[in-house]
Amino acid sequence: MAVRTPRFYKYYAQAYRIDSAPNGGLVGTLLDLTTGFFVQDSSHIREVMRATTESHIDGPLSEEKFIYETEVERNHFLSGDGPIFALYETINGIDGTATREGRSRTTQETALVHALQKRTFKMWEDEAARIAAGEPPSFTVTSRFNARQ
Repeated sequence: MAVRTPRFYKYYAQAYRIDSAPNGGLVGTLLDLTTGFFVQDSSHIREVMRATTESHIDGPLSEEKFIYETEVERNHFLSGDGPIFALYETINGIDGTATREGRSRTTQETALVHALQKRTFKMWEDEAARIAAGEPPSFTVTSRFNARQ
């Protein structure tokens, strides 16, 4: 039976994506919280696709929910320079204002945050494609995980 791809999950609180491989198989990619990029890791495909009520696997997720979850992770664990991180600061500013005022985000604020997250997700994808094409990175990244080492 053919599997529809892409499929989106959370695997141990990390974004995990399954795509069709050129050879007809499946390939998995996991968000690397030290770099912000997705890295190939197909070792979890069976576990993820067969999961029923595993507490460490959520999904399948919609693409929109996957983008949201990915960008929440990147915003939480990564810092750096460049336009992506300026947009994260904007998101954090919106959330900070709501928290200081003792309220949830407004509908408009939530819509803006989701639009910014879609934009940052695309920026990461574009950066990964640039690097894969042999171009140097256009920004630097520091991870909370790297800071502990």
